[in-house]
Amino acid sequence: MKLPRLIPLAALLAAALVSSAHAAIWIKGCDVSSLKKSEDKGGKYFYASGYQDDALKILRDGGVNTVRLKVWVNSPDGYHNKARVLAVAKRAKSFGQKILVDFHYSDTWADPGKQTKPSAWSSYNLSALNTAVYNHTYDICKALANQGTPADYVQIGNEINDGLLWNEGRLSSVNYNFTNLCQLLRSGINGAKAANSSTAIVLHIAKGGDWELIKWWFDNVKAQGIAWDYTGVSYYPYWHGSLTSLQTALNNAASRFAKPVLVVETAYPFTLAAGDSAANNIGLSSQLVSGYPATLQGQYDMIKKICTIVNSVPNNRGAGVIYWEGTWTPVTGNGWDNINASSGNNWENQALFDFTGKALWSMDAFKLF
Repeated sequence: MKLPRLIPLAALLAAALVSSAHAAIWIKGCDVSSLKKSEDKGGKYFYASGYQDDALKILRDGGVNTVRLKVWVNSPDGYHNKARVLAVAKRAKSFGQKILVDFHYSDTWADPGKQTKPSAWSSYNLSALNTAVYNHTYDICKALANQGTPADYVQIGNEINDGLLWNEGRLSSVNYNFTNLCQLLRSGINGAKAANSSTAIVLHIAKGGDWELIKWWFDNVKAQGIAWDYTGVSYYPYWHGSLTSLQTALNNAASRFAKPVLVVETAYPFTLAAGDSAANNIGLSSQLVSGYPATLQGQYDMIKKICTIVNSVPNNRGAGVIYWEGTWTPVTGNGWDNINASSGNNWENQALFDFTGKALWSMDAFKLF
């Protein structure tokens, strides 16, 4: 049996020296939105030693102090909803982890290429959408607070480069006028704050290595009087620019907006092999970043590098890094398509557990910070 890799003493000493001179990142997270469905479909999770336990506890012991949970409005498969979020939030809080709630304001995946209105809101005009966004956000956040597991952080939308709740809140449909979008953002922010005034607000767009995009988007939001607490970006190193461009973008954003910056999503493969019949999103060597092979060491090194970049943002404004869907192992019935039980998982080679559910030592990179 292969023993788990230990973090080299030299690396731990280096991390201690960094932390003594610079406040370490305080959000070391993992999106576990797929976890409950995985477990219900038979997924199991183990320490590297082979001992079975709660995946959240294993992640905690691997350095993860925050979990991210997405919320859909009326999910067809009965997951990613209030009841499931409440259940996982209770578990996470019992392990001392904080909670980031990711509101998609959709019944399915929301990202830069699609922000489909929930079916129940499909006929709503902008005024009705504002009311729905407020009520939905308040309802989830208030339920979490009433349970004794208040949301520490809330995202008002997911990767909303081109707005949300299309077409009313879509930027490109109104000649990139931010007025409608910012009305919807304000409704969500107000709902979250009414439920729990201490909840921190994250605004999140993709393409974290594109400073000009970040500057344009957040300048326009700021001009509309929107107040937020964390400037959030997705950064997938095979899609969103070089590591150097990420450093430049985060440093500039932290300076220009005087707020902590957060890499809300990132990931990297530990293998190019597939754990099921679905082709992997990142399954070719040509897609990889030079110097970072699709191995456990390569995954470890990439997590460490991105954390190092965030940790080096000036004025202690590097908040942290959240790894995307680290528990999404290949489990039948828990694929990409939430209404097709036979759909596969395109992401399992980028999880923080292997195809059998055993923890990977690459997550130990979080312990360095």
